[in-house]
Amino acid sequence: MAQPSNSSPETIAVAMSGGVDSSAVAALLRDQGYTLIGLTLQLWNQRRLAGHEGMPETVQGRCCSIDDVYDARRVAEHLGIPYYLVNQEARFEAEVVRPFVAEYLAGHTPIPCTLCNNHLKFDALLLTARQIGAERIATGHYARNHFDAARNRWILSRPADHSKDQTYFLFGLTQDQLSRTLFPLGEMQKPAVRQMAADAGLALAAKPDSQEICFIPGGSYQSFLTAYLAEQDEPMPDSSGELVTASGEVLGRHAGIHSFTVGQRKGLGISSPEPQYVLAIHPDSHRVTVGSDEELMSRDLLANRLNWIAIPALTGEMRVQIKIRHRHEPAWATLVPEGEDLVRATFDQPQRAVTPGQAAVFYAGDEVVGGGWIV
Repeated sequence: MAQPSNSSPETIAVAMSGGVDSSAVAALLRDQGYTLIGLTLQLWNQRRLAGHEGMPETVQGRCCSIDDVYDARRVAEHLGIPYYLVNQEARFEAEVVRPFVAEYLAGHTPIPCTLCNNHLKFDALLLTARQIGAERIATGHYARNHFDAARNRWILSRPADHSKDQTYFLFGLTQDQLSRTLFPLGEMQKPAVRQMAADAGLALAAKPDSQEICFIPGGSYQSFLTAYLAEQDEPMPDSSGELVTASGEVLGRHAGIHSFTVGQRKGLGISSPEPQYVLAIHPDSHRVTVGSDEELMSRDLLANRLNWIAIPALTGEMRVQIKIRHRHEPAWATLVPEGEDLVRATFDQPQRAVTPGQAAVFYAGDEVVGGGWIV
């Protein structure tokens, strides 16, 4: 992607999260001569479930908090750019929170941050940007994009700083969205970004990165599910069932499949001379299969709800590297189409804890070929 030029009169909408990365992007583009408008999406009322049983009273450390909104506004004032807060709470609940709840209750392990990027953030930001006179947006994501004329496609690639790579969460971006998005930090290292923020006089230059999902404080999915369903006056579905071995031997019972995820070791409620892990969750029978770490290894996966970036579609066998989690080291595999919206990936080496509900993102070197959701 060509870097912005200070000769451009273009208006850019900057997605401002209140963190150091998006704030540094705003400072960088301002210095490069762009006309800027700051946008923040209000996605979730951080105090909504605070204090419910199992939920903390405070909301520090999460992205998109009210403190982040204040920080984003202060940065916009410091830089002298107009700033707008766009309320998307209803849509966020409908398109991210409710599907997350449904998936978890079905025994899957969804990724709400990827759902949010794929179905809400970029769509809402680009729509709002056009409404206020900006054709493109800039974000603080660590990623790169450029137009490949030979393929007539926009390409998404991993950033220069692989330790901050966020392409796993962006695999659902469309060609139109990529064509209208700037990732100014794609060529930078995180320490240089913090220094750039400090040089711009931004008070949050040393602000820690957010670590938690915006609507799940403490990382306790079970506590959130219980509190959310209680708030909605919806009963927790009875998905209790048997804990079994891969051969079908019954080891005990569990209180509900929503309490488990593939690869989980703690909280199984059984005693064994050897460590036991969740191997599979069966929504229809409510059975949870457990076994050894060796049994947790898989050679293949199926993925659907596919989005292709570097290619129009998968028409035959293709060699790629695949990430099955954000922090997973990409592993070599062979992709084969299994239907109109389904692919099978066979790994060269077995991978640990292939988890339904998680994303599988396909890479060719640093390029994102595409991705889908593990079934």
